[in-house]
Amino acid sequence: MVCLGNICRSPLAEGILKEKAKAKGLDWQVDSAGTSGYHAGELPDSRSIAVAKNHDLDITDQRSQQFLASDLDEYDLVFAMDASNYQNIVRMAHNDSQKGKVHLIMNMASPGMNQGVPDPYWGNDGFENVYQMLDLACDKIIEQFA
Repeated sequence: MVCLGNICRSPLAEGILKEKAKAKGLDWQVDSAGTSGYHAGELPDSRSIAVAKNHDLDITDQRSQQFLASDLDEYDLVFAMDASNYQNIVRMAHNDSQKGKVHLIMNMASPGMNQGVPDPYWGNDGFENVYQMLDLACDKIIEQFA
């Protein structure tokens, strides 16, 4: 799960998918990162923590980290939150196999629409909307890959 700073969207996506995978008895490694290292080592944004808590998720064990080119070898799938982060990740790929691992997360819920998950950082009202979008996308990830 990858966004820009790894403090708002991708930590929510990580928490949601981990919980859904656990509920299905899946032994999946789910992680998140940011294409920038601006917030490395920081907790998720307090508003992401709060909206997760409202949905009985605890994401306070997560710390921001930067996405690395080596992650394209480490993980089978990489879900970007928006087109900008998608492009940044694809530019790190060394081959078509790595590029093929990268997907816009909302294409799971709305195939081919290339919809991005809006960054709620600059406002206070977008976090619940982001949660709902990611919850739907993560349901589709489970349906397709479980």
